[in-house]
Amino acid sequence: MKKYLIFGLLLALTWSINAQKKELRAVSKALGKANFEQATTALAAAEVLISSMDEKQKGQFYFYKSKLLFKGGAAELEDVNKSIDAFAKIGSSVSSEEKNMHFQNLINHLINQGSASIKKSDFTTASNYFSNAYKLSSKDTIYLYYAASSAVNAKDYDKSLAMYEKLRALGFTGIEKQYFAVNKETNKEEAFDSEVLRDVSVKSKSHTNPTDKNSKSKYPEIIKNMALIYNERGETDKALEAMREARAQNPDDLNLILTEANVHYAMGNIDKFKELLEFATEKDPKNAELQYNLGVIAADAKDFDNAKRYYDKAIELNPKYTNAYINLAALILGQEESIIDEMNNLGTSAADDRRYDELREERNQLYLDAIPYLEQALVADPTNVQAAKTLSNIFSATGNDAKAKEYKDMADRLQQ
Repeated sequence: MKKYLIFGLLLALTWSINAQKKELRAVSKALGKANFEQATTALAAAEVLISSMDEKQKGQFYFYKSKLLFKGGAAELEDVNKSIDAFAKIGSSVSSEEKNMHFQNLINHLINQGSASIKKSDFTTASNYFSNAYKLSSKDTIYLYYAASSAVNAKDYDKSLAMYEKLRALGFTGIEKQYFAVNKETNKEEAFDSEVLRDVSVKSKSHTNPTDKNSKSKYPEIIKNMALIYNERGETDKALEAMREARAQNPDDLNLILTEANVHYAMGNIDKFKELLEFATEKDPKNAELQYNLGVIAADAKDFDNAKRYYDKAIELNPKYTNAYINLAALILGQEESIIDEMNNLGTSAADDRRYDELREERNQLYLDAIPYLEQALVADPTNVQAAKTLSNIFSATGNDAKAKEYKDMADRLQQ
């Protein structure tokens, strides 16, 4: 009886092994024909037998399951996520060539879909795709950075903060080596996707002067966003702590100085904001944007002379700084309010009439003083509707109807 029993057990075991192989072959065959319905049925049959599979068969099972869920790139995000979970269970039983090919298909799909979602301003979906890419390939921390940045744009601050905290703990900087060479035809430096492509172009003599450069660190941006999120949540101490940590490591880093300045501005610490901007201008005296921002601060403080000085300096450094021209004009026209208030409070005496005429001339001169700045704004940016409208109003107020109509027509054309 024992012999019959042993024979029966062996027969059952042989049947089980053959059944496992048969179902897995059926899944593989159906996937090869992209018959996902048939593959689903075969995989379900194989799953019933998974407890009796050896490690190699289990690896094949999860490999097929991952491929089935992926559906050649046609899967929705939820199934792609499940496909990644199955991929993690494959182990070493599947050939590295097959596994790497499927891995690359998954990564490419996630990155392409994430990028496409950004173009559609669907930042929540983009963040999910990029976070799944990081889940699949945790050594590629750039994917976690993309996921965090997308979450910020989606205003999902809790999610983005958790990702930024992880990036900071990992010491992520995002610095990458970039490859450049000068195009002989244009005499301009061009970037290449890889060192190999750059070197091929140099060897073919279409490019010269190959150089390697490091990209800017993304760490300041991470710290800035963390600080701003903490501030948004009312955790100002943590916001400032994040900035102090960053500045302690790189005290003279201009990006970090400006980041801390922006955090203080968001918190309403205008004096500290101004102090840091002035410090930044010492580090980078030829930065037009810094001069412009100092002008904005001075203007907000009703400090006319310093505001004008900073705006003028910004224009000197960048003659096409449209906003500096616009703000200079606004600075001048802002003085009109006190003139109008005085005009409205005058009586009907002869002295009041004389004073009224004086004030009217002062107001008219303000208009004339503002005109050159607005015209320069249009030279720098011919599509600036605001400048065209303001010029039309000024010329109308000063009695120059022809010019008023010219700029009104221009504003109407720009708005079409």
